[in-house]
Amino acid sequence: MQSCDVSVVVGVDAELDEYGFDNAVQCESRIVSHSRALLPASARGQIEDKVDELDELLRPLGLETQLVVLSRANGIALFFLCMTLSALVSLRHHWLTLRLRDIVQKLFTFLAGNNTDRWGGTRDVRVKRLTWPLTDYERCCQFFCPLQGNRMI
Repeated sequence: MQSCDVSVVVGVDAELDEYGFDNAVQCESRIVSHSRALLPASARGQIEDKVDELDELLRPLGLETQLVVLSRANGIALFFLCMTLSALVSLRHHWLTLRLRDIVQKLFTFLAGNNTDRWGGTRDVRVKRLTWPLTDYERCCQFFCPLQGNRMI
């Protein structure tokens, strides 16, 4: 019997709550550009304190789940790398209990930096909707099936 490492990439779409923002698209662009500046390993030496804060925000997801990419396409798409079935199930549990939305809101607020409302005050970024279809989750689960084809859940 041969062993192999299996990981899955989970795509979750986040739609921001636009209430109070003059330009939600501008806020999304700021979040995405700051995420790209923080996430590459080559940039970590220059911004170690911000990376530590980012790691702290994502800690509830566990060590076997990593945020891979943020991209913007009619909202913000987040991609998580789950290295085990238990990490995938845990991520789904976080999504079902709305904890993932809370984590993403904190992450977006951190990445948005100086985020102001239309009256000049600062405000947290709110996620109106976090979408992860059941069919996508089930498809990810299938990658962790043993060679015999039996489901592990």
